[in-house]
Amino acid sequence: MSAFIATIGLPEVVAGILVIALNAYLLTGGADFGGGVWDLLASGPRRDAQRALIAEQIGPIWEANHVWLVLVVVILFTAFPPAFATLGIVLHLPLSLMLVGIVLRGSSFVFRSYGARDDVSQRRWSRVFAGASIVTPVLLGVIVGAIATGAVGRAAAMVPADGPRAAATPAFAAIFVAPWLAPFPLAVGALALALFAQLAATYLAVAARDDALREDFRRRALGTALVVAVIGTLSLVVARREAPDVGRNLVGGWAIFTVGAAGAALLGGYALLRHRWALARIAAALEASCILWGWAAAQYPLLVPPSMTLSAAAAPRVTLTLLLYALAGGGVILLPALAWLFRLFARRVGA
Repeated sequence: MSAFIATIGLPEVVAGILVIALNAYLLTGGADFGGGVWDLLASGPRRDAQRALIAEQIGPIWEANHVWLVLVVVILFTAFPPAFATLGIVLHLPLSLMLVGIVLRGSSFVFRSYGARDDVSQRRWSRVFAGASIVTPVLLGVIVGAIATGAVGRAAAMVPADGPRAAATPAFAAIFVAPWLAPFPLAVGALALALFAQLAATYLAVAARDDALREDFRRRALGTALVVAVIGTLSLVVARREAPDVGRNLVGGWAIFTVGAAGAALLGGYALLRHRWALARIAAALEASCILWGWAAAQYPLLVPPSMTLSAAAAPRVTLTLLLYALAGGGVILLPALAWLFRLFARRVGA
């Protein structure tokens, strides 16, 4: 860690802001995706009440959470254009499918909430909403896992410089499918889905005003916490084989994040068992954040393994400097606006 601190420069600062934006998306948009999971799995005598609470918490501002994902994309193509090009080319299939999932999820939620109220229409849009809420987080995790293995970087090196018609062009699947359709990326995809579901269940347990409804989501939060623990452990085991550098760093030099995630998971379980709702929400957010930052730290200084480093992919210094000024200016507008939006919505829900 001391070696990392000694090498901090403009690329590291910008990359840190990128991870912060991704962290914000994880804790807000990720929980909304998890809400879609519980909408699908709503059951029992309070099934309709569970779905009503989910819709109430997602509310009219759920799309505002995607501003963080847009910020991640903007920072990536402005500050690290070679990395943006590599990811956009090799991972164009899961990225496109993830974008379709985001659009389908948002539109189906609108049509279900404000469209026809008959049972057939409601069931149709509920299926689309739930399906997109499940597939999209899996794709996001798959993309992260594919990057960590180094398969994306190796596949990019296989793309012929003279175009797809060049002689001895590798098979399409070898470049554009194999890097992400593999055990470790799929394990990370499953972890992302479970983590989003855990966040949503914890947030909903905190938000519920009915004791029985709160108990429903408390049990779901405890159950998904166990699922996250199991999948997270399996992912770490698989990482030692398919993403050895990341796996080694997560139990070595950057084990602080692994320990932090485990400690936050135990704290969250204790808080849920003791009905300490605010503490449970903080612990769930801390656990998810430790997992994300652990991945970022374990991969450093590589941006796209196995060879593309932060410094090699970084734009010129003047570009990074201007980007930081733009981010600072935008933050002055964006952060208070989002805070005010959430505050207004919280008042409406409370009323």
